[in-house]
Amino acid sequence: MAADIDRYTWFKTVVLPHEPALLARLRRIVRNRDDVEDLAAETMARAYACADFTRIDRGRAFLFQIARNLIIDIARRDKIVSFDVVADLDLLHVDNSVEAGLHARDELRRLKVIVDTLPPQCRRVFLLRRVHDRSMTEIAEELGLSVSTVEKHLTKAITRIMQAIRDREEVAVERYDRAIEEVRDRRGRGATGR
Repeated sequence: MAADIDRYTWFKTVVLPHEPALLARLRRIVRNRDDVEDLAAETMARAYACADFTRIDRGRAFLFQIARNLIIDIARRDKIVSFDVVADLDLLHVDNSVEAGLHARDELRRLKVIVDTLPPQCRRVFLLRRVHDRSMTEIAEELGLSVSTVEKHLTKAITRIMQAIRDREEVAVERYDRAIEEVRDRRGRGATGR
């Protein structure tokens, strides 16, 4: 049971945040929208089923490699392979410098929105400690507070930020679960409608 929870946590934190990027990239490669969703769902399912998931910490590269392998497998089974598909496989390589920078910027924007919702004193303490790298003593002196009060504000800020991040991740997991159900429903209707 603990292994399942660890896998789920790993999947939520390492893999799931990269699903939108995977979908965007697959849409550029695969022409049929239904195929894009099926490929994305299969990619996510294979990522979740990975036997040695604890060694994987670069979810984006991992997902893109799975998707690339799936497309290659599909191309091998097809009698005729489009040159466009072969050429577009390069789009599934991860350019860490540009894409990682964009991803980091997005994460900073999300964090800023969360930090902006903190009570003023918590926000001030958090920014002084985490952004300006001030010591607890320096913050206490600057704000005219005791060190223990500064610690309480910092704890409160970090707790609220972590809860907001957890809430956002849970929403993403719920969206993913709904998308998987929709794909399964569509497959079920397609099989019975023939």
